[in-house]
Amino acid sequence: TRARSPSVAGLAGRAGSVDHAGVEDVGRVRSPELLRASRRILVLSWASLVWMIGEGTLGLVAGVQGGSLSLVGWALGSVIEGLASAVVIWRFTGSRARSETAEARAQKAVAVSFFLLAPYLVVQAVRDLVTGHAAEASLLGLLVTAASVVVMPALGLAKHRLGRQVGSRATVGEGTQNLMCAVQAAAVLVGLALIATVGWRWVDPAVALALAVWAVREGQEAWEGEEDED
Repeated sequence: TRARSPSVAGLAGRAGSVDHAGVEDVGRVRSPELLRASRRILVLSWASLVWMIGEGTLGLVAGVQGGSLSLVGWALGSVIEGLASAVVIWRFTGSRARSETAEARAQKAVAVSFFLLAPYLVVQAVRDLVTGHAAEASLLGLLVTAASVVVMPALGLAKHRLGRQVGSRATVGEGTQNLMCAVQAAAVLVGLALIATVGWRWVDPAVALALAVWAVREGQEAWEGEEDED
């Protein structure tokens, strides 16, 4: 069985195991450092939520103006990813920052957001494969997706690091969704290039199907994480 991931509330006096998701028991870190890490998580999650609102709005406008179903679908996916950010903000606000119960609830909520993301990706991919629809270029759409390729990995990796530091699978899960967003944005850009050069229309939906599998696996691990104890 896997070791239970520690929360901020339970870190004091615990020592150094790593569970199968890589969330470390960091009792050796002083409480002030944990509080600072929790504040950084809150700031990053707010930044992600604001970014997702802007990304979704601009992507939707660009997709409608350019007639790009792929871009519209990608923008709507920001709503699901924003849900994970909102959950982590709730988790680290006020007294919940030290609550194991809040972490367990947040972890389940983030798992649900993965389960919502997976069928969304599958529907988008199957639609594009069946109809032969391909991502279409527009200046605004290219700028938004390119920005996500740069910003989302930085946010996702930072949340992975901080989430492991404080023992929050919810935060790690939110970071994973940021990384998925970056991969999907990169797939749109690569798809545009391949369509223009060699006519490969299947790259974008193929990546979306792979991301859907990834999302289901991450959702299962997030949902089961707090239930498996030594």
